[in-house]
Amino acid sequence: MRQSKLVINCQPSLSPFLKKEVQDLGYRILRAEKSGVTVEGGWKEVMHLNLNLRTASRVLWLIKSFEANHPDKMYEEAKKIPWHKLLPKNTKISVQSYVKNDFIRDGRFANLKLKDAIVDRMQEETGTRPDSGNEKDQTVIYMFWHLNKVHVYFDTSGETITKHGYRKLPFKAPILESLASACLISAGWNDHKGAFINPMCGSGTLAIEAALMAAGIPPGLHRDNFGFMHIDGYDPSRWNETLAKAEYKDRIKSSIIATDWNGDAIDAAQANARTAGVEKMIDFDKVPFEKTFVPTGPGIVMLNPEYGERLGEESMLKSVYKDIGDFFKQSCGGKMGYIFTGNSNLAKSIGLRTKTRTEFMNARIECRLLEYELYEGSRR
Repeated sequence: MRQSKLVINCQPSLSPFLKKEVQDLGYRILRAEKSGVTVEGGWKEVMHLNLNLRTASRVLWLIKSFEANHPDKMYEEAKKIPWHKLLPKNTKISVQSYVKNDFIRDGRFANLKLKDAIVDRMQEETGTRPDSGNEKDQTVIYMFWHLNKVHVYFDTSGETITKHGYRKLPFKAPILESLASACLISAGWNDHKGAFINPMCGSGTLAIEAALMAAGIPPGLHRDNFGFMHIDGYDPSRWNETLAKAEYKDRIKSSIIATDWNGDAIDAAQANARTAGVEKMIDFDKVPFEKTFVPTGPGIVMLNPEYGERLGEESMLKSVYKDIGDFFKQSCGGKMGYIFTGNSNLAKSIGLRTKTRTEFMNARIECRLLEYELYEGSRR
């Protein structure tokens, strides 16, 4: 595969943080949109981005762009692509798409037409037809078809890189790894910020992401399968070189503390941290959030309390949010406090003035990361 445009997608609202990540990795951004950013690259960049990006969903490698105003025209143009030179022998393909035009009423039909174009060309050139399915564990083709503009890509990530591979034991409704990373980037977290305290840690995602970031451990380090590994021309030695160049620390300066009153949550968080390779960087404790040990000095305290999505839950949670505000005032002086919540009414019960409010989407829920400057003693 040649150098081409690489479209890096992300979840809605994460684009500013993805943009910062990509720029910090040294890339020049050609285009930035709500759904992600575009850069340029080839094999080296595809591997590097998949390994290192924390807030992205996938890295798309542009194969070809063309115009089509009918499914038959799309089939005709897609069949011109020399798929026999791009797909490895005996691969299984999965076709995904985003389609918004007047020619297609069901995106599955568009997927089928593109799949037919691929396998028909392969049949003509090699005498064999590759298998296809919905699984994303081998070659994944992605089509973006808006009005009469068609862009066909390799999805070089395969399974989404939104998930970082360590969360084998989720607890309740955990925050996605990419969203947790974005919250930490928004808070300016790094290994020189002091302590990171995560009461109500649940399955430990925030604390684990904080440890990974502090140590500089790439989120794709322990993943053994990406979509780019199923493109013709993939060289495992290049991937090994990319892994070998990754620089990270076995120890960090920061103190990271994660607590929860529920023993099952602590067990899950510890198991996930062990899988991520950061268990020794995090101090876990089974205590109510208000009993969390908060070391002196600078640092960040970040909580992700329940939102009260079900009927009747909101009134029960008001006292919890009030207690969080009391915990901030009484135990967290000198720190920056953060609450990630999808319920603005409950946030009022915290009783503190926010410094900033950063908008996020968690699935379909509009959320805010509320930032509080927690003064020691009385503010003058």
